[in-house]
Amino acid sequence: MAVNSRSLIRSGTELNKSVTIIQGIRTVDSLYSGYGTGKKRQESPRSYSDGNNTLPEATQSNNNLKVIKRKIPLIDLPVEVESLQDLEETTGYDTVKKDTNKVLNDISQTKSVSKQSMRTLSSMITNQIEVTHSSKILSLINALAPVDEYLQRHCINVSMLNGLFGQWLGLSKVDIYNLVLVGLLHDCGKALIPSKILQAPRKLTSSEYEIMKMHSLHSYELLTDFSETIRRGARHHHESINGAGYPDCIMDFDISLFARISSISDVYDAMVSQRSYKKALSPFHALDVIEKCRKKTLDNVLVEIFFMNMFRELKNKPVVMSDGIVGIMRDFDYKDPKYPTVEVHGKIIKSNEEWYCESMYIED
Repeated sequence: MAVNSRSLIRSGTELNKSVTIIQGIRTVDSLYSGYGTGKKRQESPRSYSDGNNTLPEATQSNNNLKVIKRKIPLIDLPVEVESLQDLEETTGYDTVKKDTNKVLNDISQTKSVSKQSMRTLSSMITNQIEVTHSSKILSLINALAPVDEYLQRHCINVSMLNGLFGQWLGLSKVDIYNLVLVGLLHDCGKALIPSKILQAPRKLTSSEYEIMKMHSLHSYELLTDFSETIRRGARHHHESINGAGYPDCIMDFDISLFARISSISDVYDAMVSQRSYKKALSPFHALDVIEKCRKKTLDNVLVEIFFMNMFRELKNKPVVMSDGIVGIMRDFDYKDPKYPTVEVHGKIIKSNEEWYCESMYIED
């Protein structure tokens, strides 16, 4: 349903479009009510993104990580389930992954970004998003992937989430292409961060954290051949709506639309990815983290749109529960997405702290 409302976009971007909210419940104006009024800056916890290696305390340690042995479901799954390898091959993800890894290695060695290489990659991903069902893209992002492939996968995953976001907002193909490009480039500055900090299997020290925070500025400085819209998207993806982010401590609509979208994509993928120092969270746990960030660090309206579409994509999909049983996600509460309602053996059960969703179900 198209909503005739104030534009989502203010200063800092070339775009000027209204938003189409799929399955819209409220107008954009009502969602923005009381928001962006220049309230006093609030203190906020460090970003949940892996940009600083500071995730919720419960996920900091990799001690005693539970290895789930999936039990064969006693129900017929209502959807086709592919293996991660099949998904990567059929969507072209494996090719993009190799090309992205090469580009990141080149940046580390040459201290420069090849504009042509990145535009080629962005075009490949944008075209693939057009022809691939969004559920497959999210299956790739939500799948448990090798830790040593994190940086290239993170860049690709954020670019894909950005592309999906662009579709959900009804943006043009050119705008979606540029959103994908920002996703690919947002963390390119990490190629200049010392590997002992970038790959530290623990929480960073205060001094290391300050060095890590420089990656967004490094990204901006590396992208001199790109438009200011792309550069700002990379520079500001760790800024917070309440002004407590970095590197410029800007707030509200001083943060460009591309950066506000990339912030959500960045946080989500960081949560559902495993690292040497943390286990991957389920999509529902990740959404719970994002819910806690809305109105404080993330754009409330964009979070609402993200939730509506993620609910549609995750509904009726197979999930692995904490006891290894495979069930079907039937519903979740936007205010408490961590514990969805799941169908197991014909029974509808609300998950909880003792029986919770471990991950989405992907064939081995």
